[in-house]
Amino acid sequence: MLDLLDKRHTVAGRGFNRWLLPPAALAIHLCIGMAYGFSVFWLPLSKAIGIKDSIPCGADVGFFAELFVTSCDWKISTLGWMYTLFFVFLGSSAALWGGWLEHVGQRKAGVVSALCWCGGMLLSALGIYTHQFWLMLLGSGVIGGIGLGLGYISPVSTLIKWFPDKRGMATGMAIMGFGGGAMIGSPLAALLMKLFATETDVGVMQTFIVMAGIYFVFMMAGALGYRIPATGWQPEGWIPPAKHIKNDMITTHHVHVKNVFKIKQFWLLWGVLCMNVSAGIGVIGMSSPMLQEVFGGQLIGVAKTYSQLDKTELASIAAIAAGFTALLSLFNIGGRFFWATLSDKLGRKTTFLVFFVLGALLYISVPTSAMTGNTPLFVAALCIILSMYGGGFATVPAYLADLFGTQMVGAIHGRLLTAWATAGVLGPVIVNYMRDYQLGLGIPREQVYNQTMMILAGLLGIGLVCNLLIRPVADKWFMTADELAEEKRLAHEHDREEAAGEAIDGDTRIHPAVVYLAWTLVGMPLAWGIYKTLMNVSKFFV
Repeated sequence: MLDLLDKRHTVAGRGFNRWLLPPAALAIHLCIGMAYGFSVFWLPLSKAIGIKDSIPCGADVGFFAELFVTSCDWKISTLGWMYTLFFVFLGSSAALWGGWLEHVGQRKAGVVSALCWCGGMLLSALGIYTHQFWLMLLGSGVIGGIGLGLGYISPVSTLIKWFPDKRGMATGMAIMGFGGGAMIGSPLAALLMKLFATETDVGVMQTFIVMAGIYFVFMMAGALGYRIPATGWQPEGWIPPAKHIKNDMITTHHVHVKNVFKIKQFWLLWGVLCMNVSAGIGVIGMSSPMLQEVFGGQLIGVAKTYSQLDKTELASIAAIAAGFTALLSLFNIGGRFFWATLSDKLGRKTTFLVFFVLGALLYISVPTSAMTGNTPLFVAALCIILSMYGGGFATVPAYLADLFGTQMVGAIHGRLLTAWATAGVLGPVIVNYMRDYQLGLGIPREQVYNQTMMILAGLLGIGLVCNLLIRPVADKWFMTADELAEEKRLAHEHDREEAAGEAIDGDTRIHPAVVYLAWTLVGMPLAWGIYKTLMNVSKFFV
């Protein structure tokens, strides 16, 4: 088994079909993407002991005491720390072990990711059984977060090397899976909890165990499906752009990951990603209450503000807001593939230019559409904004490959994901605290987001400046021929002749039926998730 995971045995021989790589990457990303959907567990877990109603802890039970207490239920705000740890450890683990991944190979990293993510869920199930929240933080938050980071970056450099002609499209397909993971996992978790729930159990522990088993099968299949191209491989008939079109923004050289923190282009791109994510992630977290508070009774044809609605009316607009949130998730997912693919035509710098200029204009338009009661314009603006939020994640790996080369792009991408961890704090803090501040001033609920939209537009303005300042990387930062040769040795890379003998299957020709089967296996759960999401979206239009 260990020999099977060795990087030299993952080199594809002649005839390997590169279209097997995207479904392998999707198999992992669709599983770890459930991190976005963990909130589906919060309400049941907040009643783990009380079952019907939460048993609140006493006033003397603080956060640290909640980690070990067994006589009362956890608060939802306490459970939310699992979500925070996901993305803190995603960014930090990707940054710390990105270089290790490049040396040992994507297959081994994918297997470790599966063990961490699924093993973390099993440890969390034990934490639910013993009612020890520290086990849940350690299991899903820390260990699972490490699995998230390794799983997220594991396919990036491989896909870019297999698809030098379609860098954006290839990474867009994989990273689309991370956005779509919750679309599958959330309704699956809801079905399982309903199945396992009894009069004495909320059914979350059993759900964690079953989902861990399902995810482990899919993630291991994806990891074992990883292959890397032989050094010098390129698609048949493809001519590298640098040979027939001069493009200074696409290098043919390579930067070592140890030097990226010294290069200004890295920090400018760090700012680009951080600002794009900060502006979008804050809206994601508040999309449902925002729609309800801004339009109130207008959503159901009643001339009342949000504060004037009764319980029945509040329940009605909450269902509509749930459909709105589902609609945003579809645009977030679709934008990852659409914008990343379009970036192959427009170029990465131009694509981000569109994100920042169009995004800022849309944010500025939101207060006007809110004040005039123009719900379609309000919804359309946020849907496009969320598509560009997702598109930014999917386009960045290709942007990195253009600027810094492909040799260590996975490791460099890991370093860049620290921008995501920063944005995960910055965006929600701006939106949530500005809302509370505005309410404290006595501003009506329907107007509390106006200033926030202007601040978010300002963040995109900062990102625009960072993007405009990006220039080609200076020659001094690229590895010399000797340094590159040494790095390839450490990464166990092989040329085309060696690959024919080193690959597991020698001649790795794949029957087209195998490719179709692989796409079907990842496509079926994705189609089911889209169907369930569309059912929620339909509530918005009823």
